[in-house]
Amino acid sequence: MRSATLGLALAWGCKPAEPPGPSQQDSQEPAWECLLSPDPVPDFGFDLGCPDDFTLLASAPLDASIPGARSSKTIIDRVDGERLYFTNSKLYPIHYDFASALLSGNGLPFVTDLGSFNATEYYSPDRRFILGAVTHYEEPDVFVYEIAPYDTANVDLITTAYRSIQAHAWMGKELFFHPTSEAIEAVAEGLPEDVKVITTEELFEGIRYQPLNLGTSMGQLRFYRADEVENFVNYREIVVLDEIPNDISVVAGTITGEFQTPLAHINVLAQNRGTPNMALKGAYDDAELRALEGSWVELTVEALEYRIREVTEAEADAWWEGHRPDPLEVTPMDTSVTGLWRCEDVVDQELPLGEALSARIPAFGGKATNMAALVHIGSAVPHNDCMALPLSWYDAHMRDNGLWDLYADMTVHPDWLDPRLRAAMLEDLQDAIRDAPVDPELTALLVETIDRDFDGIKMRFRSSTNAEDLGNFTGAGLYDSESGEWDPTGADIEDALRKVWASVWKARAWEEREYWGISHTDVGMALLINPTFDDEEANGVAITGNVYDTSGLEPAFYINVQKGEASVVLPERGTTTDQILYYYSMPGQPIVYIAHSNLVPSGETVLSASQLYELGTALDAIHRYFYEAYGTAGGFYAMDTEFKIDEFGELKMKQARPYPGWNGGE
Repeated sequence: MRSATLGLALAWGCKPAEPPGPSQQDSQEPAWECLLSPDPVPDFGFDLGCPDDFTLLASAPLDASIPGARSSKTIIDRVDGERLYFTNSKLYPIHYDFASALLSGNGLPFVTDLGSFNATEYYSPDRRFILGAVTHYEEPDVFVYEIAPYDTANVDLITTAYRSIQAHAWMGKELFFHPTSEAIEAVAEGLPEDVKVITTEELFEGIRYQPLNLGTSMGQLRFYRADEVENFVNYREIVVLDEIPNDISVVAGTITGEFQTPLAHINVLAQNRGTPNMALKGAYDDAELRALEGSWVELTVEALEYRIREVTEAEADAWWEGHRPDPLEVTPMDTSVTGLWRCEDVVDQELPLGEALSARIPAFGGKATNMAALVHIGSAVPHNDCMALPLSWYDAHMRDNGLWDLYADMTVHPDWLDPRLRAAMLEDLQDAIRDAPVDPELTALLVETIDRDFDGIKMRFRSSTNAEDLGNFTGAGLYDSESGEWDPTGADIEDALRKVWASVWKARAWEEREYWGISHTDVGMALLINPTFDDEEANGVAITGNVYDTSGLEPAFYINVQKGEASVVLPERGTTTDQILYYYSMPGQPIVYIAHSNLVPSGETVLSASQLYELGTALDAIHRYFYEAYGTAGGFYAMDTEFKIDEFGELKMKQARPYPGWNGGE
């Protein structure tokens, strides 16, 4: 594909008194001037004469997968002499809104319902309208013409629109065409030489600022290396990091010196906590930020820009008084449920799903309960067989070995109020949990069941507390999961159990619960148990919604996938993943690659087309099934899932939980 370099210098000229037509393009350069007035606010313009005209019409695009974008949608009416409209996208967020309001009747053909409009105007070669958008990407300072990732416009339609916009906009000579999906990249190969093409990768090269979780916070600005922030950063600090950390304690805001993915662990934590999170290339050495080091500041992360200003400590104190989160109510442990359960038996299928989940989470935790529901969806959602160990066994381990009493004694010790000394005391508690004997009845039950039902294979013991994977709190990364080899004595299985149980008392987990006002003694650890994955082909996480479009008008699945066992949420430095927007519900199911894995050969993808389709089918089924429980309270709904492609190339869904911040408006 042809491409263009960045580093463009756009000429902010003036609009000619008469709109330039195609015949003028080869003549002398016209002078341009502004045309549009904000009083009254215009519905559209026939021409863009200057930057102010564009600003008046443009809004943030529905799909903001590339940061710093502003767009004005374009419509060319082919039955009206190919008349071009630059629409006011603030007033008309989708093309149909504009066409049905202003281009229907009054001598023009009527625009019918939305479904018919979409089916025709995005997919038919005989469409009435050519639909697209002029987008300005702020940091590379590039104007592009784009069409929807699922639009099937051919070379002639794209060329017609591109040339028309060139002729009717002051920046026409600097305009590029930006393919927004793999399918459109293929079409772009046939475009004529005068249609300049720029790729997504090239646009990202010119972008320094990446907003991830929008919001405002106050705190003391501190600089840390990524490996310094897991346990002891003060929650009133706004931290600037050289790299993306594996984990981070509660902080007021985060700025990383390298780009993140939306499903990066640090961003999931920011979403869960409601704290601003952004990336700024080179932030760790940024002169503006360094000048404020140690100062109390207000950080605001917005879609197009960030702002940081110095404030007084008194201002920050007052801000925090009104912004501490309300305590989270967690249903205390239900220790009445005992035994070892097959996943398919955990959730009562006679109850409405939301009620059934709520009834079991206090006994089996969020992770195991949601997985136990998932196994009932059907063949569209492949998964490994699994078991759930209720948290009554954890409570018994704590009680029978005097561990609850040990914790109670620690909390009244004078050293408990010092975070670093408290962390050391919590490590002592974890050691005591790991050293205490496991109930022989439980060991025998696990050894016998794994031998009988799973042929004695190695199993994964996954954390599942009653205070994680909830609609308003994920608990992401707080607890540990462990693998255990089978043998007749059950020694390795016991070690795995105790390590998972002990992780309830990791300093990071304790501090996070404390921040949210969760009673520590109400929290217990159940386990989700399933066979381990060995020699997997790929692993990934996926959201059953478009994380870049909170309007819901551009539905897609967001998928982050990597070859083999390499982590997608905590990638090693310099490792990139396949990041995909999969428009599964659209005709032709367009695929947009936002980034590519550097662990596969150039030009290849981690998932094959058939694997991606199977994953999309599973995500669609999961989304529909859990809507009854997590999507009916209002707000934007999506499920957060994990999956593997096993050593045989088969898809296995590992987990499903409500995506934080989107469900039920919480």
